Order: sequence, then structure tokens, then C-alpha cells
Amino acid sequence: MKSQTAAGDSTQVALLPRTETLSVVIPAYNEEPTLATVLDKVAAVKMALNMELLIVDDGSKDRTAEVAREWAARHAGGRISVKVISKENGGKGTAVRRGIEESTGEYVIIQDADLEYDPNDYPKLLEPILAGDAEVVYGSRITGPDKPGSLKFYLGGRLVTLATNLLYWSHLTDEPTCYKLFRGELIRGMPLECTGFEFCPEVTAKVLKRGLRIAEVPIRYFPRSIAEGKKIRSWDGVLALYELLKWRFRR
Repeated sequence: MKSQTAAGDSTQVALLPRTETLSVVIPAYNEEPTLATVLDKVAAVKMALNMELLIVDDGSKDRTAEVAREWAARHAGGRISVKVISKENGGKGTAVRRGIEESTGEYVIIQDADLEYDPNDYPKLLEPILAGDAEVVYGSRITGPDKPGSLKFYLGGRLVTLATNLLYWSHLTDEPTCYKLFRGELIRGMPLECTGFEFCPEVTAKVLKRGLRIAEVPIRYFPRSIAEGKKIRSWDGVLALYELLKWRFRR
């Protein structure tokens, strides 16, 4: 099943005047130190689309929810709408799903609440979808200009990507990337069961099994360490492999 193409660096389509909305789903758990900075970066992205920010506080034990509400009170209006959703802690997957369910935009992207990813890559990611060349776009850290970070996480990501390509006859370079961009009606209509970090393998498997086309574009990446708040662990890589196998043979 072939579904991947590389996208160019042109961002002209994303910068032309448009009426559509990009929904940015931001799951957050104990991200008080970085959340406001991430939101500032997202709001500062230069593109012609309207923007809907859905900040989903997954039962944080710090001031993440308060930071989100304070930021929303200062910045909502104009081309940006902001919705802060608070829920009991259930895992990143539940937060992502909640944000997707409440999104309304023609396009939906996932944005982590730390500083590992650069929102200025949004126009590049939007280019293949706005040009009608893809239904789904992934941002590839592997083909991007920055270092991959911890060798353990780098190799784990490469292994998960290799397993994806072998199981689904795909040609991805970076399956577990955070930057996954979808047409809104597609992702809102896709039944998801994930609760934790298995959102990535589950949604990838379901996209590929539908025979949908995925474009990849290179993105910037600034990895943080576990000491700096990185939450994913080696065990999540094992779970990702299990999810890929499960959805490969499950109807």
C-alpha cells in the first residue's frame, strides 16, 4: 500500500488569503514552565488561515490550567479563538482525542506543550493539504536540519518507523513525530481508542489502512531530556510496536 510523497519547501499556498481555520490541539500535563511560550509561538505564526487553539489540560498538578486561561484571556480575538478544556488525568491520547472532538477547523494539527517543535513550520506542513496533494501530512525530524537528540529515543523512533513501513508497505521517515496534520472531517470521523502515547501508531495505522496519502515535510526539532520534562519512556516504544501489530490485523 503506497501512501507517501515528499513535500517541497514552498509555503506560498499557506500564505495566500483564505477563510479556512487551522485547529491546533495542544495536550498539556504539568507544562507550566513552557506552555505560555509555546502559545506565544503558535499565535505568532504568519499564515493567512484563521486559528483555533484547543488547550487540553490533562489533570495537571501544577498551574498549567491557570496559565492557559490567563493566556486565553489576554489573546483571544481576531483571527485566533482559544478554548481551554480541563479534564481528569487520563493520558496524552485522551487529551488529544478530546481536543480533536471539540475542534471545528477544516484542518487539525497536534502541538506539544513543550518547546521541542517549532510552530513556524505550520505553513510548510499545510502546503501539501492546501494544494490538494495529501489528506495527511507528517513533519519529519529525520529529514529536518537539527540533531535527533538522545540516541535511545532516536533509535526507538527509527525502529517504530521501520516496523510501520514493513507492516503497512509505507515509506515514512518519522512515524512518531508530534506534528501530524489532518483534514478536520477526516480525523474527527476516525474512531480512536488511544489513551496514552499510542495515539501516534493508532492513527498512523488507520490512515494507512484506508489507503490515504501521507506527505512528509522536514521540520525543526529541539529535543528536551527527561530531566527537562520529557514524558515518553522506552516502554512506550514497545507499546507502539504492539499497537502497530494490533491494528494491522484488526478490522
